[in-house]
Amino acid sequence: MTAPILFPTTLVGSYPQPSWLVDKEQLARRVPRIRDHDLWRVPTAQLQEAMEDATRVVIRAQETLGIDIVTDGEVRRESYSNRFATALDGIDQDNPKTVPGRNGLPNLVPRIVGKIRRTRPVELEDLLFLKANTDRQVKITVPGPFTMLQQAWNEYYPSEAEAAMDYAQALNEEIRDLFAHGADVVQIDEPYMQASPDKARDYGVKALNHALAGQTGTTAVHICFGYAALVQNRPSGYDFLPELAGCTCQQVSIETAQSQLDCSILTTLPNKKIMVGCLDLSDMTVETPEVIVGRIRKALQYIAPEQVILAPDCGMKYLPRDIAYGKLASMVEAARVLRQEYSAAA
Repeated sequence: MTAPILFPTTLVGSYPQPSWLVDKEQLARRVPRIRDHDLWRVPTAQLQEAMEDATRVVIRAQETLGIDIVTDGEVRRESYSNRFATALDGIDQDNPKTVPGRNGLPNLVPRIVGKIRRTRPVELEDLLFLKANTDRQVKITVPGPFTMLQQAWNEYYPSEAEAAMDYAQALNEEIRDLFAHGADVVQIDEPYMQASPDKARDYGVKALNHALAGQTGTTAVHICFGYAALVQNRPSGYDFLPELAGCTCQQVSIETAQSQLDCSILTTLPNKKIMVGCLDLSDMTVETPEVIVGRIRKALQYIAPEQVILAPDCGMKYLPRDIAYGKLASMVEAARVLRQEYSAAA
């Protein structure tokens, strides 16, 4: 199934995992950087089957809602990044380092103790399962090289820039495999570019472009202020966004709803499609389609309708499932209203 030309809808990546699968109380206290098997409520022997069942539920929910470009909801992951980041050679997660997290609280992170290498596909199984269970366009998400580095403790590389480039090489190999096996969109999550803008300017975009070098499919970069459930203090605007004009990705995913972003900054990304985050994930009220249309109109003052993709502000992992479903239903209806309006105008 082909996504609509105007105002397609998608998730940023994650959808709420069922409480029978994941311990939500533990999850609410942290975003795991190392593997955290205690989060899973299902015994190891049954975990794979349980993850597949939960993933089917997430896919069916997106199809029922009318989401155009579906994800696997990141159901198999403890966090958006740790599954890939801890699967690389050169990483020691068994003897982690304690460092302050993005919210200021202590967090365990893996140590870089050798050359970072990818020795096997990590998320290919997730993609193949997703494609086998839907006829819609599919998107798979991977953590970015800059963000993975900020979530680790470097004890091996002489400089962060060198470590970032090896993360990027590992990611380049992973993305190539994902496109070779039918991914329609691969999204790289880089929230730490906003959190550490000076470092991101120094080597972040260079690492991103290395990860994207030679890729033949549609690529996106997601940059945000952190999960609404965990990061309450948010800046009034992006400290790092116009710099992504120099990134070779085709799409950039941003949040506008919770931050009430001044969308004039989008004029700095004239050659990108923009995933306009239009669902406020800090508010447990389900927005009406009219509210969402209003948020998209703010973006349309500065970018063309053909550039707009509707999405939540960020991953929906920490929302109650009924709230997530209701918000997405309103987003799909908002997209229908916008398509009807702009198709009639044409």
